[in-house]
Amino acid sequence: MHGRPRKSSSDGGSQEKDMAKAAGLQSLQTQFFKNHHEKIYTKEALQLNAKLLEINPDIYTAWNYRKLAIKQLLESESESASIKQSLDEELRVERALKRNLTSYGAWHHRKWVINMGYSSLDHEFQLLDQLLKADSRNFNAWNYRRFVADMKKSRDEDELKFTTKKINENFSNYSAWHNRSAILSHMLKNKYGGISAKEQEMTEEYELVRQALFTDTEDQSGWFYHLWLLGQKIAPIGPKLEMSWPCNGSQLVIDFNEQSHAYVSDFDTPFGTDHCMFSEGIPLVLHFSEPVKGVNASTVSVNSLLLQSESLVWRPISPHGLQAKTWVTLLKLPSTNFRAGETYTVQIRVADTLGIILLNGYNFACPTALNFSLDIHTMTIRSTGGNFETVPLAWEGENFSPLAIDENKFPIELHLGNLSIDGSENQENTRWQQETLDREIKVCRELLEIEMDSKWAKLTLARLLIGQDMLSDGSILRSKRKHTDEVLQLFNDLIEIDPSHAEYYKDQFSLILLDKVSSGKQNLQEYFWDSKGTGSLSNGERNKWLRLHGLSLSRLGCLDQLLWVQRLDISHNRLRSIDGLEALQLLGCLNLSHNLLANFTALGPLRQIKTLRALNIADNKIGAHTVNSTRFSFPSALNNSSISNADTTRDADEEILEISWEITIAFKGLHLRQLDIAGNPANDEKCRRLLMKTLPSLKWLDGTSVN
Repeated sequence: MHGRPRKSSSDGGSQEKDMAKAAGLQSLQTQFFKNHHEKIYTKEALQLNAKLLEINPDIYTAWNYRKLAIKQLLESESESASIKQSLDEELRVERALKRNLTSYGAWHHRKWVINMGYSSLDHEFQLLDQLLKADSRNFNAWNYRRFVADMKKSRDEDELKFTTKKINENFSNYSAWHNRSAILSHMLKNKYGGISAKEQEMTEEYELVRQALFTDTEDQSGWFYHLWLLGQKIAPIGPKLEMSWPCNGSQLVIDFNEQSHAYVSDFDTPFGTDHCMFSEGIPLVLHFSEPVKGVNASTVSVNSLLLQSESLVWRPISPHGLQAKTWVTLLKLPSTNFRAGETYTVQIRVADTLGIILLNGYNFACPTALNFSLDIHTMTIRSTGGNFETVPLAWEGENFSPLAIDENKFPIELHLGNLSIDGSENQENTRWQQETLDREIKVCRELLEIEMDSKWAKLTLARLLIGQDMLSDGSILRSKRKHTDEVLQLFNDLIEIDPSHAEYYKDQFSLILLDKVSSGKQNLQEYFWDSKGTGSLSNGERNKWLRLHGLSLSRLGCLDQLLWVQRLDISHNRLRSIDGLEALQLLGCLNLSHNLLANFTALGPLRQIKTLRALNIADNKIGAHTVNSTRFSFPSALNNSSISNADTTRDADEEILEISWEITIAFKGLHLRQLDIAGNPANDEKCRRLLMKTLPSLKWLDGTSVN
């Protein structure tokens, strides 16, 4: 059993016996390897091999040797009866299983023999009955039983009854619950075509697992099965396009300079009107609810008198290759074919044709339409970047003050049209889901009345309440979710009563809090701040900031509603990773100070944000750890070539090469003008020189001019 320490023998002669056993095992192994290398497959050689496997059934080479021997033996057999007799004899090597029920080699060898189709499957069921009596939770035996049942074409109902019998004998049988989920998955997929049949079957399952939960509220096997049941019934309709920038129905006022091909865009945000400069083109950002691939000119059509969809190149915003939640392309205005003062509509259709692929290999099946307009003017280019030669940007201080919201300005929700879902079936399914959620929420509340500090009941209740809010209001209409505060309190309670999993609960708390913050104008209002523009990025104007500082955030998420943000303060939190931040493609100023970032490679997502100009990472833990696990977990072509050619001894030069690798991963390709890194262990003169070399556009480092 797991968690039980091995007991040392108190027999005074045990050491001599162990030495004798070791000598015997070594002799058997020596003779076996000799037979194997010389391809000796005699009856005596197989008997010696069987004896070796009885002592140690985990020698994979010994099992492979038996396969080679059997293949050679069967080549000399021509009659089915003789082949069956030989294979039945091979199955008698089951003493190896009885010695070690978890021997993967023994189970795989048995599957290999049975798969030839000559052996009795009834005998295998009898053997499994014996083995599961000895250890009813042995997952290898349950896995083998599914294999044999599939070979015999056993009825799912019969296997379900056997599983029920084992669960009733012991509710704390995770393997039996798992086997039940595998059987039911097959039944639901192949035998039940309508909602009502599924509803009846699943209702019986909830009644069974409810008995286990009330028997022992802290036994995790029943809770895991309960979670699986919820996943079958409360699963979302499917992935969709969550948000875009420019958002659906919005209007951008574009000042376009024909000589420099620079764009300055005025657009609406919760702050009111803001503007941003783009040197290469206007970004068009699509954010999906799940990572996808295959976003290109054939799967996303962009129609306008100014643009040609075929010429657009879509880029995934992800460090993990061609699959990403966020995709971006650049809209470049032609030097001709437009008239100043005119307004042009841009119409976008997503997934009208197949080709966008989900992680599970299925096609994205949620066609979506959106549009926005471009009001174009020509100009002598105006700057929104400010004079970088004056003073650096002030990250904190008396210049900040709360900002009033323009109640009439807020990103318009996407119009999710033409979903490929039958309306009546979806309506019936939603009713079924809602009834299940209501019933299971009631069950969890009853359990908490019996056991107030049950971590499983609290965690499941939190998940159910989140699911109910999403089902009632839709994943986009977040402002109407009514259980958010209760869910936050549940995760706070879990942090206290289950400290061994506190980091997971803190991550979930952070995601729910960010979801609440970004859910609407009323929730966002207290996080809007205004900064008097005295810094190098302001040009004397007042800057509008979203300040999420001091919220104890340990994880970032729910950023799809914040695609318009240009200045973000998430300082004084507990962030160890900034994954997901790359979705904010307009971000120009970012304050990450006073977090728990451990190395420069944690900043990797920022390389995807081409508009970033000012970054504050002061007072983190960068350089505190001598070993950077990111480098060894995720090998990259960005590894500095000089590292492999240098002396491998750990000296000062190697440490410089290590930091150089990290800085390259984090900053290469960025055009930062201001960087603050004070208060990090890595902040020494060598590191600063490497930063200035990697960032040639840098003007300010820790408030000091690099010149």
